Amino acid sequence: MTDAKTRIDETVKANDVVLYMKGTKDMPQCGFSSRVAGVLNYMGVDYTDVNVLADEEIRQGIKDYSDWPTIPQLYIKGEFVGGCDIITEMTLSGELDTMFDDNGVAYDKEAADRIREANG
Repeated sequence: MTDAKTRIDETVKANDVVLYMKGTKDMPQCGFSSRVAGVLNYMGVDYTDVNVLADEEIRQGIKDYSDWPTIPQLYIKGEFVGGCDIITEMTLSGELDTMFDDNGVAYDKEAADRIREANG
């Protein structure tokens, strides 16, 4: 069996957008995971969700992989972007849109604008 680091590496490199979270995109198991999944779902981003609660090795491994202590963790094109607070800030500033644009990730621009209007 491959180790957690190898499995994480393969997952983030094989998928354009990956969210390591507690629970799933359809049933998040914590508020922070729910917030990030909610943003991605609302913006219509096609992403892979990995439930860290289902695999203890991955749950610890992802923290070591990114050198980031908390979950959720968002990866775009193999690159660690951040956790809940960072993703929230990037969504509200428009920085997340730019990152999606720069990496060729499809999303609903109007939905992103609505999030900013609602939180402006």
